[in-house]
Amino acid sequence: MPSNAAEDEPNRPEDDGEKEASSHAASSESGSDGRPSSDDSGTAQAGSAKHKKQRSFWKELPILIVVALVLAFVIQQFIARVYMIPSGSMEQTLHGCPGCTPDRILVDKVTYRFADPGPGDVVVFRGPDAWVEDDPPSDSAGNPIASFFQNVGSAFGLAPPDERDFVKRIIATGGQTIECCDDENRVLVDGKPLDEPYIYWQGGEAEQRDFGPVTVPEDAVWVMGDNRNNSADSRFQGGGGERGAVPVDNIIGKARLIVLPPSRWDVVSDHNPQAAAEASAMSAPAWQQGLPLAAGALAAWPTLFVSRKAGAGVRRLLTRRFRRER
Repeated sequence: MPSNAAEDEPNRPEDDGEKEASSHAASSESGSDGRPSSDDSGTAQAGSAKHKKQRSFWKELPILIVVALVLAFVIQQFIARVYMIPSGSMEQTLHGCPGCTPDRILVDKVTYRFADPGPGDVVVFRGPDAWVEDDPPSDSAGNPIASFFQNVGSAFGLAPPDERDFVKRIIATGGQTIECCDDENRVLVDGKPLDEPYIYWQGGEAEQRDFGPVTVPEDAVWVMGDNRNNSADSRFQGGGGERGAVPVDNIIGKARLIVLPPSRWDVVSDHNPQAAAEASAMSAPAWQQGLPLAAGALAAWPTLFVSRKAGAGVRRLLTRRFRRER
């Protein structure tokens, strides 16, 4: 009877050759002693190296974040810091008006290590006790978590600054006598009218409220808002008079640049309203005036540079991680 060829056909020489070749290939793959070949070992090492690289991402990321935070803290504590303008008292020099995008300003903390605050400087300062003694406690005062995020956000200009921090323009310094107003509605310092082109008259009423005369205490400054009729400043805080002056030690730094929004990029005006009246003997030498400006400019940019570098580093690590997983 004919038989099924697939079952009954006898072994052929070529079949034996195929089996021997298959056996030889298996032997080559596993090695003569049954252990994995060098090719398998190399593949395992490559897989292990890849696994190590994947683990290194999680080691690098926390280190990068910690380094970035430490650098940001050091820079903002001693060199420069970004502040968000919380109110409209400095309109239109600095935007903080209701319904608009608040300006973020870069505050230089180095300048006043080389020079004293002067008339015309726009400064950020901690409110003296006389300014804040009647203020109600802030919403985050009893909530440590809310206070933490408030501090972090304000440090990077993402949230309003502490309620005890203010931004105003210096009008007079220690020992000077200030009052308002002369027949042309101008503030007087030591009897001489000021030149104040930065004043903004909100609502169109171009008339200042009378005050003084007040002699500014030594080691203090008299500050006022550019939005002259909508600013709670040295004229009113602490009841006005000498209690309205701000100690120099309370000044955090000088506002240098508007860094956000991009449409508002600009240098913050530091027009000296007393310039026309100052005696030449009161003016600092040219090299001394230039030193704080140069130091402040050099100190201001690292804040933005470090923030951008840290962000770019994190993005590169995340991109590398996602590509490996694919």
